[in-house]
Amino acid sequence: MSKEKRKLLVTSALPYANGHIHLGHLVEYLQTEIWCRFQRLTGNTCIYVCADDAHGTPIMLRARQEGVEPQELIDRMWESHTRDFSDFFIEFDSYHTTHSPENRFFAESIYQELNKNGHISRKTIRQAYDEEAEMFLPDRFIKGNCPVCRAEDQYGDACESCGTTYTPADLINPVSVISGKAPAERDSEHYFFRLADFEEMLKEWTRGEKMQPEIGNKLQEWFDAGLRDWDISRDAPYWGFEIPGAPGKFFYVWMDAPIGYMASFKKFCEEHDQDFDETWKTDSDWELYHFIGKDIAYFHTLFWPAMLAGAGLRTPTAVFAHGFLTVGGQKMSKSRGTFIKARTWLDHLNPELLRYYFAAKLGPGVDDIDLNLEDFVLRVNSDLVGKFVNIASRCAGFMRKKFNNTLSEEIDDPALYEEFAAAGKTIAGCYENREFSRAMRTIMGLADKANQYIDDEKPWVLVKDEENLDKAHRVCSQGINFFRVLMTYLKPVLPDTARRSEEFLNIDTLQWDSVLTPLTGHVINTFKPLMIRVEDSQVAAVVADSMESAQ
Repeated sequence: MSKEKRKLLVTSALPYANGHIHLGHLVEYLQTEIWCRFQRLTGNTCIYVCADDAHGTPIMLRARQEGVEPQELIDRMWESHTRDFSDFFIEFDSYHTTHSPENRFFAESIYQELNKNGHISRKTIRQAYDEEAEMFLPDRFIKGNCPVCRAEDQYGDACESCGTTYTPADLINPVSVISGKAPAERDSEHYFFRLADFEEMLKEWTRGEKMQPEIGNKLQEWFDAGLRDWDISRDAPYWGFEIPGAPGKFFYVWMDAPIGYMASFKKFCEEHDQDFDETWKTDSDWELYHFIGKDIAYFHTLFWPAMLAGAGLRTPTAVFAHGFLTVGGQKMSKSRGTFIKARTWLDHLNPELLRYYFAAKLGPGVDDIDLNLEDFVLRVNSDLVGKFVNIASRCAGFMRKKFNNTLSEEIDDPALYEEFAAAGKTIAGCYENREFSRAMRTIMGLADKANQYIDDEKPWVLVKDEENLDKAHRVCSQGINFFRVLMTYLKPVLPDTARRSEEFLNIDTLQWDSVLTPLTGHVINTFKPLMIRVEDSQVAAVVADSMESAQ
C-alpha cells in the first residue's frame, strides 16, 4: 500500500515592496521553491504562497520622494518582483500583496478576536518625534547604538548584530533617519499585544522539531528575559491599515505582514475553489511551513504563533530559518559590485546555474552561505556541464546514428542501474530535511559513476564492430537511463533543464518513482545541447553592471 500523501501549505517571508530582488533574497525563495518542487514531484499536495510586504513608512516616504502615490510604487514593485521570480523559475501558487482586501479582512478580524479575548492593551508612551519633519518616527526611522551589544547604526526595533529586539527609546544616541537630528519625545497612546499571555503556550509550542536548535536556543534567551508586550500600532502619517475604532492609529507593518500568508492563500482558495478554513482550523490535517531568514525568527516563532493561537487558529507545523548570503566571504557590497540584483544576473547568466550553486551550498542550519564567483564558474562547469549533461551527450549521438533513437529492450547492467534507483530514497531524505548540499553531492557522485561506466565500456569502440553493436546499444541505453534518473533527482533544482530533457526523452513528465524501472524499447528525440559552459567574462560583466547600477 502506498504511503498516504501529505497536504502542505508553504510560505517564504514577504519581500519588501521598497526595492528590487537581489541575490541575498533569492537564497530563501530558491530554498523554499526547491523544497516545494520536491514535494510535488513525490506526489504530495504542496501550495506555495507569498506576497509583497507593501506597508510601512519607508514606502510612504519613497513614494513622496518620487512624486507618486504609494499605490503606484507598490504596484510597480510587484510587477518587478514577480517578473524576477518567474525568470528564476520560482513558481508561486499565489503571489499577492499585503495591501489587499483579503489582508485587511484578516488583520482586522484577528485584531478584533485578540481584543475581545483580552490580549490587547492600551498605554500612553513617550515616542520619538522629528520636529523638523513634524511626524512621529517609526522605529525603522530611528538609528543608534544597540542597548545590549552597543553595535552602531542599528534600527529602532531590532539589532541586526545580536538579534535583540527593543523599542526606539532603548537606543543609545538615537537620531532621525530623515533629518539626522536627535528626536524629541512626545506622548502618544499605543495599542499593545500582550505576548506574555501566551508564555506557557509558546514554551509548549517551541518544544520538539518546530525549529532548528540554534533558533530554539535563542528563544530560550527571550523566555529567560521575559516576554514583553508588543507595540502593534503606529501614528499617522503611516501607509497601512487603520486600526478599527482607533482613528489615526495604524497596524504596525509587522502586525499585518505575516497575516499576508493567509491573505495570499485565501486568494488562491477563491481562485481554485478550495476550502480556506479547512487549512487554518486548529485540528487541520494540513501541514504549515514557513521559510524565513534568521533575523526575523522572533516575529515568526513568538508573535505569529501567539497571534494565531489567540485568534483560535492553527499554529505552524515548523519554521525553517536560513543564514545570510556573503559574496567572496564578505557582506554584499555595492562599491565592489557584489550587491547583485536578480535582474543583473539574468542579463548575463543562466538562472538555473545559481539555483544549482545555492542548492550545493544550502544545509538545514542557519549558517551563512557564500557565493564565491570563481568557485561558481568551476563548480557549475564541472558538475552540470562536465558530469551531468555530459552523460546524455556522450550517448545520444550513437543512439541517433546507429540505433534510430530507440532504446534497447534491455539495459546492459541492471545491478548498477538498481544502485542508481535505490539512491533515490537517500536523496529524497536529503531534500525533505533541507540537506540540499548533501543531495547534490550524492547526485554528482552518481554522475561520476555513470561517466566511469561509459569510459569503461567505450561505446565509441563497440560501435565500430558489427558483432558488438548489441552491446553498444545496451551501453548507450544504460547511459541515457542514468541521465534520466539523475535528471529526475535534479528536477527540483533545474526545472527548465528537466522540461527540455523530457522533450529529449520523449516522455510526458519525470516522476520520482518512475526511476525504479528503466526506460526500454522507447523512441527518444534527437539530443539538443542542454547547457553550455560559463565564461569568466560573463561573471565579470555581472560585477561590472552591479557597480554601475550602484552609482
